[in-house]
Amino acid sequence: MANALPKATLVLGIGNTLLTDDGAGVHTLSHLRRSHADLTGVCYVDGGTLSFVFLDAIEGADGLIVVDAAEMHVAPGTIRRFEEEEMDRFLRAGRRSAHEVGLADILDLARLRGWRLPRRALVAIQPERVGWGDAPSPAVARVIPAAAETVVQIVMGWRNAHRGVRTSRARQGPPSPEKTT
Repeated sequence: MANALPKATLVLGIGNTLLTDDGAGVHTLSHLRRSHADLTGVCYVDGGTLSFVFLDAIEGADGLIVVDAAEMHVAPGTIRRFEEEEMDRFLRAGRRSAHEVGLADILDLARLRGWRLPRRALVAIQPERVGWGDAPSPAVARVIPAAAETVVQIVMGWRNAHRGVRTSRARQGPPSPEKTT
């Protein structure tokens, strides 16, 4: 089933929107809901500060894309995508978010319960600041549309891989306007 097209790709935006840039994942999710509401086979979920209540949703997904603020020691607003084992290595390198339960903890518990890993990716956004405030910093706010497009590129890349179309991350542009099912 490794090459099967995901029936439902779960896009999980996590973060606290009351802590400025920590809410980057949730703000990106809101942007996706507005700009790509008709993207078929995708379920958008606001994960807030993440907890074990999302375990069933994660286990039921055939593909998982998480969007979150993450400390990567790069310029504020930098977006990085981590897929499959690269995502696992990044998450295991240390606690990089302030959420009550780490994403690595949730994925480990799912594995213990017999979850077979679907296609998975993390879209990480480097915060500028995390403090009280209900809006992201200008550096992070500016890249939210690009983070959303990164999510769409991942979904489209998985669909193309299912069809046998070869894509390169470096050359992969925005999704085509034609609707795919």
